[in-house]
Order: sequence, then structure tokens, then C-alpha cells
Amino acid sequence: MKVAIVTGASSGIGQSAAIEIARRGTGVILTYANNPRGGLETAAAIEKEGGTAVALPLNVGESGTFAAFRDSVADALRDTWRRDTFDYLVNNAGFAQTSLIEDMTEEMFDGLMRVLLKGPYFLTQKLLPLMADGGAIVNTSSSSATTATGVEPGYSVYASMKGGLDVLTRYMAKEFSTRGIRVNAVSPGSTRTRIGDDAFTRFPEVVPALAAKTALGRVGEPDDIGAMIATLVSDESRWVTAQNIEVSGGYNL
Repeated sequence: MKVAIVTGASSGIGQSAAIEIARRGTGVILTYANNPRGGLETAAAIEKEGGTAVALPLNVGESGTFAAFRDSVADALRDTWRRDTFDYLVNNAGFAQTSLIEDMTEEMFDGLMRVLLKGPYFLTQKLLPLMADGGAIVNTSSSSATTATGVEPGYSVYASMKGGLDVLTRYMAKEFSTRGIRVNAVSPGSTRTRIGDDAFTRFPEVVPALAAKTALGRVGEPDDIGAMIATLVSDESRWVTAQNIEVSGGYNL
């Protein structure tokens, strides 16, 4: 059985990706940070459908913990799947904070940088020795980093870090190609998740306006993105690498 690691899988896109990957017959090691209940709920949902899942704590903003996390992954692979490698990595964990440039603090800047760019960089580096040749990586980026969706004030740092992740995706694809490992990114548009302190729940009035700017007439749901991530790591996408796929329903089209 193939095994995937999905970070930030206690809710939203990560939860959907983990469940969809498991539906396709892949074991899942999923991580959670501040929401252990959500992580366990994701694992339970996978197991309810006959899949196999292990939930592990991980703060992607604390790179000093990555060596210990790698050891926990090695233990889970051995104990649950009788393997010493895994096949797929989904760098999905993240959070959003907004601030105008004139109000941005170094503390907020550094927090976003650690989670959105430094975290995926060094977590991938740390896990590479455990990754099987011929595997796949998907990085969750954001349409806020592309020119196609326009620029919203307040997202300068969030979008800049996601833009850095887009560049990193191409370099990973180049360097890891010698091992047959494919690397792609997905860029969700407006998606109904808990990001931004549950902004969609707190500000439901923004949904109709976002839906009106979307060609397919609604905001995205986590399952819309999770299905694409599951497709990208699977063998269906065996000839796709170094791509950043916008999954937005045609936002601003």
C-alpha cells in the first residue's frame, strides 16, 4: 500500500485531501497543530470508510521539531504499514493574516514566513530520505499570488510567501526529478474553509460577492481542492510536474 503525508489535515482543504487520497487506497499520515480533535476526526473518517490513517501533531512553523517528527513518521510507517518509506507529501498546513504594508509588524511577517515558506522547504528536506523514488509532492499555494485574480490590499505578505512557494515548487520539481519525484502546486481561489479565523462563518455577507466573481457561480468547497490534490499525487498525473494549477472555478474570469 502506498502512503501519503498530509500536513494541516484537521480541517478544510487538508482534511478533504487526506480523505480523498485515502479513498483511492492510499494510507495517510495526517498532521494537526492547534486542533487535535479535528485531526482525530479526519483519521476516524478515513477509518470509517475502510482506510488506514495515523494522526500526528506538527507545528510547521517550528522547524526545530522536524527531526522528531521524521522519527515519528518512521515509527508510524514501520508499525502501521510495515514500510520504511512513504510515497506522497502534501505541504498544506498554513494560516492567513492580513495587514496593510504600513501596519505590518516583523512578528506577523516572520510568523507567516515560517509557516508558509520556510516550513514546507525544511520539512520536505527533512522527509526526503524517507520518501520513495517515483513519488509525488503537492504544495498548497494560493490564487492570491497570481496576477490572474487581481490584488487585494492586506495580503502582501501572505501572497508573497505563496509566490515564493510557487517558485520553490519548480525548483523542487527540477532537483527531485532525478529520483522520479513529481512536484506540483495547487492554487485555490476563494474556498469555504476555517482560514482567517473562520472568516467565512464570521462574514457570510462576503460569499455572494465572491460567487458573483466566479465563472462557475459559487465559492469553492474544500472537496473541490482535495479532489485535485488527490489526482495530482496519483499515477493519473504521472506525466505532470512543475505545474501550478489554479482551482478556483474561474475566479475573475
